[in-house]
Amino acid sequence: MKYHPISNQLFIKNRKKFMAQMKPKSLAVFNSNDIYPISADSTMKFEQHRDIFYLSGADQEETILLLFPEASDKKHREILFVRETNEHIAIWEGAKLTKAQATAVSGVETVYWLTDFDKVFFDLMTEADTIYFNTNEHYRQAVVTQTREDRFIEKCKKDFPAHSWAKSNPILQQIRGVKEPEEIALMQEACNITEKGFRRLLSFTKPGVWEYEMEAELLHEFVSNRSKGFAYTPIIAAGNNANVLHYIENNQQIKDGDLILMDVAAEYANYSSDLTRTIPVNGKYTKRQREVYDAVLRVKNDATNMLVPGTIWAEYHKEVGKLMTSELLGLGLLDKADVQNEDQNWPAYKKYFMHGTSHHIGLDTHDYGELKTPMTANMVFTVEPGIYIPAEGFGIRLEDDVVIQEKGEPFNLMQNIPIEAEEIETLMNA
Repeated sequence: MKYHPISNQLFIKNRKKFMAQMKPKSLAVFNSNDIYPISADSTMKFEQHRDIFYLSGADQEETILLLFPEASDKKHREILFVRETNEHIAIWEGAKLTKAQATAVSGVETVYWLTDFDKVFFDLMTEADTIYFNTNEHYRQAVVTQTREDRFIEKCKKDFPAHSWAKSNPILQQIRGVKEPEEIALMQEACNITEKGFRRLLSFTKPGVWEYEMEAELLHEFVSNRSKGFAYTPIIAAGNNANVLHYIENNQQIKDGDLILMDVAAEYANYSSDLTRTIPVNGKYTKRQREVYDAVLRVKNDATNMLVPGTIWAEYHKEVGKLMTSELLGLGLLDKADVQNEDQNWPAYKKYFMHGTSHHIGLDTHDYGELKTPMTANMVFTVEPGIYIPAEGFGIRLEDDVVIQEKGEPFNLMQNIPIEAEEIETLMNA
């Protein structure tokens, strides 16, 4: 791994939180991700399943975590199964975790080779009444591939039809949504790396560069700072490309007078950051661009201040909609009749700001976290309003990542990344 070692105390705490909510006489199993094929003998780069990483820190394929708080043998209350390594694997693929290394990484004392899983699992299932399955219930999920977890669940239901089943996801949504101090520190490092990439772009950008050249500059800076690269597929959208919300082609040359919307950020140790900035390619916003830019920034700042304990996510978005409506009226993009006659299910402001303002962020860019209960301290949210005007050939979005505090304003993990128009212009013209 490129990142510095993480204290296993984080993963020990996370497992304790999960096991504290398990039913009596139950066990839970968490599988690593597969390595997914492309074609012939090509595969995609391995990405660990975030749940097993959250609970163990194990960051390699063919790994299983088993939790059984009431196992009769105390050494079987936490078990990590890892792939047995050998000289051949070490030569062709590189070293894998030894049992001692797996314990050091995870804090799990009992480590077996993966080949022992079926035997150990059968024995423990004779003691358990319920098994927790780790299904994906994220509100944005749209998975069509059968995962390693899916195959395990299918086999388990066939082999153990008399057991009760429970869901790990509700517990994970609750505990993963509230970050530990160690997690916030890792996210801060991801944001710091993102800052380095953004500052590099400010001096690189000029009329005539290509979107993909900017992508390359960012990737170089991110990887040079121990990141695997982008936390999500980068968006570098010049001119009207910014009005395509998930524009990822990044293949156009940037013209003088264009604004460039960049939704790009680094990961670090599997934790995400999520940044959006919109800059002028020639180093100077036009009068109209600046009017819209300042409107978006005001909405972002006011929305950020709403992220306090007790806030309800759905109500928060309604309030942000009111802020945006006021700004769009001021910009002449809406008039009073538009607002008076609006469809309550699709308010008038949605013509220019059609996406949400905030989502949980953490191990996943769109992270786990409860959305129907009041916000609490140490939840981490993005704040990302935007105004998109195809008729005028540009769109502007601004985004930071903030930590809800017990008292006072949220803490902005991206407070050192330039966002004020004057500062961006100064840096680009230095």
